[in-house]
Amino acid sequence: MNLVAENLSYKPEDQFHLNEVSFDFKKGNIYTILGRTLSGKTTLLKTIAGLLTPDSGSMKFEDRDFLKVPVWERNIAMVYQQFINYPHLNVYENVAFPLKQRKIDSNEINDVVLKALKSVGLEGYDNRKIQELSGGQQQRVSLARSLVKNAKILLLDEPLVNLDYKLREQLREEFKNIFSQGLSEESIVIFSTTDPREAMELNGEVIAIDEGKVLQVGPAKEIFENPRTLKVAEISNDPPMNILNANIDSNKIKFEGIEVDIPKHLSNLKDINFNLGIRASDIELSDSGFEFEVELAEISGSETLLHLKRGDVKIITSIEEVMNFNINDKVKINFNTKKVYAFNESGILASSPFGGSYV
Repeated sequence: MNLVAENLSYKPEDQFHLNEVSFDFKKGNIYTILGRTLSGKTTLLKTIAGLLTPDSGSMKFEDRDFLKVPVWERNIAMVYQQFINYPHLNVYENVAFPLKQRKIDSNEINDVVLKALKSVGLEGYDNRKIQELSGGQQQRVSLARSLVKNAKILLLDEPLVNLDYKLREQLREEFKNIFSQGLSEESIVIFSTTDPREAMELNGEVIAIDEGKVLQVGPAKEIFENPRTLKVAEISNDPPMNILNANIDSNKIKFEGIEVDIPKHLSNLKDINFNLGIRASDIELSDSGFEFEVELAEISGSETLLHLKRGDVKIITSIEEVMNFNINDKVKINFNTKKVYAFNESGILASSPFGGSYV
């Protein structure tokens, strides 16, 4: 049976941490809870684990009322943001610890531990001390220890957030393979993150959440291509999608003295005001473009993020190389209108480049 919840709410001190959250998680699948800090992700995972009791709602798993199942009976493994390992034990002993607690035969333990270490890229690290490992390797030990439990539900609470940029990028690419190799078809993986790239990389079902409320559920590709609301568009993009108040008049999109041709997918929005959405990656530097002023330039990995302004309009564009800019520099940019989104005045998607609409 699936892990199913209906209308879970948790409201300590008159502030919703969960607001009527419902879901249907199927065995053998990966789910990503995507939301900003304090959106309710950790609260939801702790509720599933049994560490928090909701004020209302229901949750069932394998024909049982899961809210009445004690923590120690839930067969759940959890990986936290911090690297939780036993410093007095070596790598092998850390991973074997939960199996020894169950008094499993030593030969079986050895096979399971070595398989888990191989799946997380730590083959040959058996006798290393925890203190000898990098942060990423320590997190892999935590993950391997969770995998050997063969838990029916694996919860990962922003497991990459404390790693450096390069290591996060590397592990993000590896996680999906780790899950597919290290878990049975009877397991459910629930991964929480603030990073849209992680959600896209895992390529499972995404649950976009904000202020304790589920905003949209769907495949990662669908959330990215057709965000239901302005809030989902912000959550599912890094940096957040640029949102501009615009008007279509005489087949032109107009805002802050800028006029660009209307793309075909917005041709039904003539003579109305709407919120124009465009990703930072769909704005490019161009000598023939519109002039903006640099407010801030920041290097993010191999990209340069430019914070620009023109009158009351402020936008962010990303350049796929490291470049130097000074505050108040003048730059010219063009907008890829084939990639723009339109949201109505209520913030609901009216038209996307991929044919999506919720109005």
